[in-house]
Amino acid sequence: MSTEQQASTTSKAHHPSSFAGLLTSVINAGRDILDRRRKSTEEAPSGDLLAKCHQLIHHRGEASGLALACEVIADYQALDQSNQLLFFQALAQEFSADREAILTAADDFESNPDSDQLAALVKATEAPRVKLFRRMNMAPSATPVLVKMRGDLLGHLQTTPSLKPVDSDLKHQFISWFNRGFLELRVIDWNSPAAVLERIIQYESVHAIQGWDDLRSRLRENRMCFAFFHPAMPDDPLVFVEVAITAGIPQAIGPLIEKSAEPEDERDLDTVVFYSISNCHPGLAGVSFGNFLIKQVVEEVGKRYPKAKRFITLSPVPGFCRWLTEAGASQGIDVHELRSAAQTSDTGEKDAMAERALRLCAHYLIKERAGKSALDPVARFHLGNGASLHAIHWAADLSNKGLQQSAGIMVNYLYDLSSIEENHDAYFDQGEVAISRPVSRLLN
Repeated sequence: MSTEQQASTTSKAHHPSSFAGLLTSVINAGRDILDRRRKSTEEAPSGDLLAKCHQLIHHRGEASGLALACEVIADYQALDQSNQLLFFQALAQEFSADREAILTAADDFESNPDSDQLAALVKATEAPRVKLFRRMNMAPSATPVLVKMRGDLLGHLQTTPSLKPVDSDLKHQFISWFNRGFLELRVIDWNSPAAVLERIIQYESVHAIQGWDDLRSRLRENRMCFAFFHPAMPDDPLVFVEVAITAGIPQAIGPLIEKSAEPEDERDLDTVVFYSISNCHPGLAGVSFGNFLIKQVVEEVGKRYPKAKRFITLSPVPGFCRWLTEAGASQGIDVHELRSAAQTSDTGEKDAMAERALRLCAHYLIKERAGKSALDPVARFHLGNGASLHAIHWAADLSNKGLQQSAGIMVNYLYDLSSIEENHDAYFDQGEVAISRPVSRLLN
């Protein structure tokens, strides 16, 4: 990692107030330098964001460079959606790599393939916007702005695919800035800062938290929450997982959240259940945190509950109804009938529909693919982490969201510590999904 990258990452960590005061002093001095320079040269008018971006890339002064980075960050935050799009289009066009420079460097390397020519070729292929992102990130509190910037960018990608190179460059920076070595695992409890607790309520994306009482219930009595934080965003979780310690494997989300099936004797608690994993920032899509989180939480919970030897999820199947709607004619089943049957009190109708639905869901999770990976995003995540498909449950989530996504079906993925690595390798090398005998019978 370059000195510039290190500075842009570590400058966001918690520092003593004396350092914060020093940084403010440096930035103020830099603003004075910029003001004097602008008066004498009329460079980068105050409202010209793109001119400031070009200037920031080539700037040398440290104090004035920090002040300029602060201006670029503030100017971006003031853009509305239409001007954001114009800014992203400029990044794609004006701040892209020079094709002629790349070809020249490639020819030079072909004729003289030494380390210097290779370094020149690598430098030529890096778009100037990459340096711009790094220098923008030197401003205090710039990292969350850049994360939001990528979230804004992703919102424009579907209608403006020419922005993909900009997204690729920004994502590549985030993979470096947010690598596992920088992340801190914290336990979230009722004594955590209010700002963090508010964000947990806001970011929960699997099973909505219904206010403070619901959150408090999820943080006490055999319930825990763990989150990853980055030093540049110390009070803003990147991803978090909610955990329940139960007696046996849960088959529905309602009793687990409502705590209506708690054992009388705590000695019966033998299972660690991951029942909600929420990624908090759209701008960090594609930057993997969850796999590290699961593995570290397994270790942490194991220390607290050494008798709980079974690690399992209770997971949604977010793509099932969408797939079933698209394949409905060939599968001979109506999604609306499936949802209705999940809610009916008629046991006969439930049983008849349940068997068909569970078989279809097993097929969907195991056989339907996006390339070599599972089509369902949650299955793709857990199977890729080395979990096995343990059980599929009918009428397990009767919330509106659960019915719309999966007609109420939920899944247990089992994290067997003795076979995680073997399952992981088999999934990625041969495309094989580890499944239990009950799931295997559903396929047959």
